[in-house]
Amino acid sequence: MTLDVDALRRDTPAAADRIHLNHAGASPSPRPVLERVVRHLELEAEIGGYEAAARCAEEFDAVHDTVARLLGCGQDEVALCDSASSAWHRAFWAFPLEPGDTVVTCRSEYMTNALALIRARRTLGIRVEVIDDDVHGQIDVEALADRLDRGDVALVSLVHVPTQGGLINPAAAVGAACRAAGVPLLLDACQSVGQLPTLVDELGCDILTATGRKYLRGPRGTGFLYVRRDLQERMDPLLLDGQSATWTGDDTYRLADGAQRFESFERNWAGLLGLGTAVAYALDLGVDRIAERVVALGARLRESLAALDGVEVHDRGVDRCGIVTFTVRGRAPAEVADELGSHGVQVLISDVVHARLDLSARGLQSLVRASVHVTTTEDELDRAVDLVERISRGSA
Repeated sequence: MTLDVDALRRDTPAAADRIHLNHAGASPSPRPVLERVVRHLELEAEIGGYEAAARCAEEFDAVHDTVARLLGCGQDEVALCDSASSAWHRAFWAFPLEPGDTVVTCRSEYMTNALALIRARRTLGIRVEVIDDDVHGQIDVEALADRLDRGDVALVSLVHVPTQGGLINPAAAVGAACRAAGVPLLLDACQSVGQLPTLVDELGCDILTATGRKYLRGPRGTGFLYVRRDLQERMDPLLLDGQSATWTGDDTYRLADGAQRFESFERNWAGLLGLGTAVAYALDLGVDRIAERVVALGARLRESLAALDGVEVHDRGVDRCGIVTFTVRGRAPAEVADELGSHGVQVLISDVVHARLDLSARGLQSLVRASVHVTTTEDELDRAVDLVERISRGSA
């Protein structure tokens, strides 16, 4: 069964008067998500925040189960967070790293994660090594496996889909190599959750982090963390409060059961209830069907742009998704984005400061990033491509 794109667009207010090609930044929410958030905010205004939380506690707890269905894991392996970055930090800084340990990462590593690795190298005395790309521009799995065979790697950090292009890193192959070596895999799925299948057992990851605002079409300020059950006891959460631990004595505490030990008491209840609605919405559509349409639309846009004189597409990898990056000869990416925006086409700029290990190695400072979703139409892509062609000719 195919997706009813017209119905999905009617369900999405932003689709009415703009061509939104920034779903990898923040994808506009469908009405059920908006309504769930607003309904809880109204309840808080009527009876108070704590009282509203008590009334919705059962539904709130069920968000863990909904996310667990998306990931194919147990609800006790899911923690609700306020962003993907927060989830990543809560996992990374809880990991038992010691001086001399090696953390392996990839050229697609995202800025926030890379900054944490730099700080951990300075403060914990760990080593950080970057596995180079293969000929396709994705992480070299064979080189990674060879490195893991040396036996001194404590953790592998991988970005599933990078912020700066349509590449899909071979996460399942990386996961298999990590499992064979007995090394945990921390997978940043910020750009892949919601547009691609992300079942944790198929990916072979031990930790996964994600946001609500991108391809899941949830509210901003929401995210989640998956930590494999048998890894949780090895981790020591850095940030503790009454949600993640119990103060048992003057100088003692007990961590909460399961992944709740990675949560915090003060949370955006309205946003996280909206996140649960967004995840359920995606599950009802079918993640496989979402992926099929998004990947096909991405390929169409990529091919159309590549056919234009003066336009260069920069996406790499064997498998690619709904993110497309390009430049226009003689025009700064920011200028191209501004011109597109003036005609109602919303895109974003991927800058070297967000992906220095990759873009600087390729001699790139910034790219125009266009990202599609199930609500995107073929006609919208054709109109966007026509605008890019006119910009390249100086006639937009």
